[in-house]
Amino acid sequence: MTPVGLTFSIIQFLFVTCWTVYVIFLPQLAEQAGIEKRWVIFILMADQVVFALMDYSMGVAADRVLRGAGRLGPLLVWATAISCGAFLLLPFLAPTGSAALFLVGLLVWAMTSSALRAPPMVMLGKYAPAPTIPWVSTLTLFGMGLAGAFAPYLTVSLRGVDPRLPFALSSIALVAAVSGLLWAEKHLQREVAAEAATTRPVGQDVLLFFCRRGPAGPRLQCISLNSAPLYPRFAKPADLEYLMPVFWIGFNLLIFPACRANERFGGVVVMAAGSMVGAIASWLSAAAPSLEALLVLQFLTGGAWAAVLMSAMTAAIAIGHVGREGAATGGLFSLLAIATLARIVLVATQLTKDPAVSAMLVWVPAATWVGAGLLLAWLILRQSGLARQSAS
Repeated sequence: MTPVGLTFSIIQFLFVTCWTVYVIFLPQLAEQAGIEKRWVIFILMADQVVFALMDYSMGVAADRVLRGAGRLGPLLVWATAISCGAFLLLPFLAPTGSAALFLVGLLVWAMTSSALRAPPMVMLGKYAPAPTIPWVSTLTLFGMGLAGAFAPYLTVSLRGVDPRLPFALSSIALVAAVSGLLWAEKHLQREVAAEAATTRPVGQDVLLFFCRRGPAGPRLQCISLNSAPLYPRFAKPADLEYLMPVFWIGFNLLIFPACRANERFGGVVVMAAGSMVGAIASWLSAAAPSLEALLVLQFLTGGAWAAVLMSAMTAAIAIGHVGREGAATGGLFSLLAIATLARIVLVATQLTKDPAVSAMLVWVPAATWVGAGLLLAWLILRQSGLARQSAS
């Protein structure tokens, strides 16, 4: 399963990199298309709304394709080709000065790009043996985290570059990588043919309750967790590009031991532990006495978020097994899009510039982590009680 996981990882790395390139050049391209810069943040908000709607829709559509005994890989390749074609055209549409044409290109890209989030997870959930899913999910998220760590350096290196070059290179690379899904699907089909049947993970009913009804504290952690206001106490603004990736470095490195813990102790336990570690690290980050202490705490917070997200991804796939993997994982990605939308809204309304609100946001991550951790602890106790009742 490692080659399949690496394929998914490369795809997610390139996909997130495309998004980074888009965000870097959007103000410049929007201005060329005759759109004032003040509207750029609203375009980004609209993108997240489209992502939230399409992630779930694409996941459900992928379920239907596979229920009809069809192959998902070719459809994903075609959808990605359309998405990358629209993405590649954006720096060519903008100089025409037609805002409508440029926005249509953006809409096509945003809608079709959702093919690379939930549907590959559908493929994994349908074909991969259950014990291998945490490992492949870990590799997939590693690609996303690596792109997140790389983003600040990409922003600096692309200053003054003609946008047509990075748009073209990232589009071509993504299409080439997505072609690997054709091989991955065949490989997974061979695996499932050799595997007589897979069992649902112990404690799935608890995970089902959590993912459907539990608060989105851990998943919405990315809204309120913002390292930028913490670093200026110890570092110059010019140093932020080197400090911001520490969170993602912790995410990338600690996701692997979190995967092993998931396999041994179960997703609920790992999510609960990750939430509590994240709460402590976030709380201490707000009062860190030095830059060195802050870096260590941000590293740990990134690792805690990795544990929570990886366990949630694995749980979503397990909950949807068999036949609704896309609905479950699509719902998870939709929640992440809504989280990003909320963060953008905070910036758009300039609430983060209010001293009182800014001071509160420093402490909000710890509160959300604690809330999630307490819920998960209750679920663990509930699961133990149900197990004792069934045993007696």
